[in-house]
Formats: sequence, structure tokens, C-alpha cells
Amino acid sequence: MSGNRLLLVCLWGLVMMSALGVVHTTQQSRALTAQLGQAQRHRDELRYEQERLLLERGAWSAYSRIEQVAREELDMRAPTPAERVLVPSGR
Repeated sequence: MSGNRLLLVCLWGLVMMSALGVVHTTQQSRALTAQLGQAQRHRDELRYEQERLLLERGAWSAYSRIEQVAREELDMRAPTPAERVLVPSGR
């Protein structure tokens, strides 16, 4: 009977270790799922920020914006026909 009792204790110990392993794995899985959700939200925020910055860059580099800055801040203007000089090509 002593051999059967030892086998039963060993099996019980293995079952308990297996149960603790399942609990640990489940907890780890939940934590990683939460981290994945956070990473996906952060990715979405970064995509939104990138789209916003691309739109802003497009607005700042639009021809009308460049012309406005040239006129107002740099005091530039288009040359009049009398101020234009045509340079012949050297072909």
C-alpha cells in the first residue's frame, strides 16, 4: 500500500503543478493581451498624428501659401514684363 500511496501523492503533486502552470499561463496571456491593446491604441494615435502632419505639411507647402509668405514676409513680387530678361540657350 505504501507504493500506491507514494504514487498517489506524486500524481497529486503533478496535478497541482499543472494547475498552477495553467493559472500562470492564463494570467500571462491576459497581461499580454492588455499590452497588445495598449500598443494598438498607441499605433492608432500615431497614425492619426501622421495623417494630421501630412495634411499640415501639404497646407504649408501649397503654392498659394508660398506666394503669400513671399509677398508679405519677404516683400517679393513677380517681375513686370519690362523687368524680364530672356537668355538664349547655348545649343
